Amino acid sequence: MEAHPNAKNKATMSKPRPLSQLLPVIFSGRMLIALLMGIIAGMPLLLTGSVLQAWMTLEGVELETIGLFGLVGIPYALKFLWAPLLDRYTPLRLGRRRGWLLLFQLALAASILGLSLLEPARQTSLLALLALLASFFSASQDIVIDAYRRESLADDEQGLGASLYVNGYRLGMLAASAGGLMLADVISFRWVYALMAATAAASTVVTLAAPEPPVADGRPQSLREAVIEPFVEYFRREHALLVLLFIVLYKIGDTMASHMTTPFYLALGFSTGQIGAVVKLFGFWATVAGSLLGGALILRYGIYGSLLGFGVLQAVSTAGFVLLAQVGADLRVLGMVVGFENLTAGMGTAAFVAFIASLTNKKFTATQYALLSSLMAVSRTVLAAPTGYLAQGLGWPWFFTLCTLLAIPGLLLLPCFRPWLQEDPVAEATAAKPSAVG
Repeated sequence: MEAHPNAKNKATMSKPRPLSQLLPVIFSGRMLIALLMGIIAGMPLLLTGSVLQAWMTLEGVELETIGLFGLVGIPYALKFLWAPLLDRYTPLRLGRRRGWLLLFQLALAASILGLSLLEPARQTSLLALLALLASFFSASQDIVIDAYRRESLADDEQGLGASLYVNGYRLGMLAASAGGLMLADVISFRWVYALMAATAAASTVVTLAAPEPPVADGRPQSLREAVIEPFVEYFRREHALLVLLFIVLYKIGDTMASHMTTPFYLALGFSTGQIGAVVKLFGFWATVAGSLLGGALILRYGIYGSLLGFGVLQAVSTAGFVLLAQVGADLRVLGMVVGFENLTAGMGTAAFVAFIASLTNKKFTATQYALLSSLMAVSRTVLAAPTGYLAQGLGWPWFFTLCTLLAIPGLLLLPCFRPWLQEDPVAEATAAKPSAVG
């Protein structure tokens, strides 16, 4: 079995940075770009989702048709299928990443502008086609931005970069959804979409200002290499299957618990207003704080230490729901449990996304990142699906106890990856086993 493909860079990732070096990294231009690209990526998502649904509803489109429009989001789930093309080819003279990003941003702006010119009730089929195209260009933009972030940041900067990107993504979604719906009270939806199209076009300024990341040696020279080699290279690695299993298991307990929290709060007797204020508003800012704190701590303690520490904290925070189930509708306890759970979830996500980034070979960044990030969705969708049945059958205290215990398998797998997540810098520099693929 082969060593990690980025073994030569592991000393950088595993050696914690002293406190004196943290602030220059946190306030660097590359972190600002990560934040801005997150905002750019988050904006289009709900323009083909809830905002479009609101417009169609007000235009009198049938509810069944509105429901079917959920299918326009399919490109986000299938983006790994065309990711190899983005690793293989370099359009324009801006470079492989910025060239593709500029093309997708212009195409996205054009498709959103096209939506602004339609009448949803009379041109439903054309509306669906343009919404599908907007989703395709948005998903493609996500592929390139993920690859850009991986290739432009050092390994130990991936956690902070990911936390800034995720928070920027949330801000972009908030601006498009809440901002778009509020604007629709003042101007028509057509003008809302025209304004969003102009914003998407303006995002090209960030792309043009950002430096092109360095190209890794041995990048694919043919389409066959771009499609086949990312899989071959990955599965030649030591513990390849265990890593995939870890990706599924690391946040499964936290994800399953979060999936059922709203019914849980209502069952305890909290009002929707209390849930909105404490869980949604206070919880949102706790998640933001957690992801930023997690990103900074990863710089200080490395990915392995952060995954272990944040994973334990996630399990402890999930156990807080067991306490809440016993106490009942106590608003103070709810605030403490929600705040701690969202804080640790944000920290865990930052470390987890940094781990995913560290797995990608920079020769196939777009393809491998798209594949691994798609696998992250398994615990969020498929494995979270039976949580309602489990909560009904076990009762709330035992359900959340089970979710807490489900954190253990992922944490037990983590030491298997310690050799390449936390190598000795001196020994690694002289004795790292090179990858046969590059």
